Amino acid sequence: MPRPFRFGVNLLDPASAGEWRAKCRRAEELGYDVILVPDHLGWVAPFPALVAAAEATERPRLGTFVLNAGFSNPALLAREVATTDALTDGRLELGLGTGYVREEHERAGLPWGTPGERVAHLRRTVEELDRLLGSPDHRPRAAQRPRVPLLIGANGDRMLRLAAEHADIAAFTGARPSTDGDRLTPLTAEELDERVALYRTYAAGRAEPAELNLLIQLVAVTDDPGPVLAPLLERQPQLTPDAAMELPIVLVGTLDEIVARVHAHRERFGFSYLTVLEPHMEAFAPVLEALRGQ
Repeated sequence: MPRPFRFGVNLLDPASAGEWRAKCRRAEELGYDVILVPDHLGWVAPFPALVAAAEATERPRLGTFVLNAGFSNPALLAREVATTDALTDGRLELGLGTGYVREEHERAGLPWGTPGERVAHLRRTVEELDRLLGSPDHRPRAAQRPRVPLLIGANGDRMLRLAAEHADIAAFTGARPSTDGDRLTPLTAEELDERVALYRTYAAGRAEPAELNLLIQLVAVTDDPGPVLAPLLERQPQLTPDAAMELPIVLVGTLDEIVARVHAHRERFGFSYLTVLEPHMEAFAPVLEALRGQ
């Protein structure tokens, strides 16, 4: 049997206390299963934002999507994770990645390093979090045992191997960093097939399969996709309108077409957990409602 669908929304925009609580409550009203926050300079600070989200809601899980491991010392991060999990009554899902924006590291006065060095640091972080949070002597203690569920955002070979070894949720970006490292270039369906297949090869020995996640970049319920696709085509001039419509990270079309496409994503790739960005929270709601419980 396929894994049931889950849907998350990644809340991007800083807000006052009242505005933040209101949009978290709205995400819960719309039926989102997970409220998520990113980790970029100039955006919300992840852990305080999630504690505030927990105070405003009752049902949704709460997650980081994803923490930049290069911003954190593992021992200090373990303290933040355990405290946040305790203060959210065990609703935390910890998402980790290497980060992909060099300029943010430079602004923070942190080393950027090579891709291999960033992956190695993330591996050390994951292993140290397992050791610290799994110890009965660690204080503070997380609410969830044996550990907070771990999501790893991955695309490259080394990251897919790390996700296969450690992650409860393997999150596929559906895009790769551009040569300048500050933009993402979307993957075609065939390219994503290859990435998922490699992940499955690495994960073949797992006792329990991981949940597979995909970040959706564009959502619109419409029978006129042209105007919706225009900004994407401007940013990605190599794409034709037809090619853009076929990208796995794009869900544009009538409600029935999008619902069918989400089912096809689960059938073809195994994606049962989809994340949408805050600007598309309302647009995706009818799709979520149509797929609830499936």
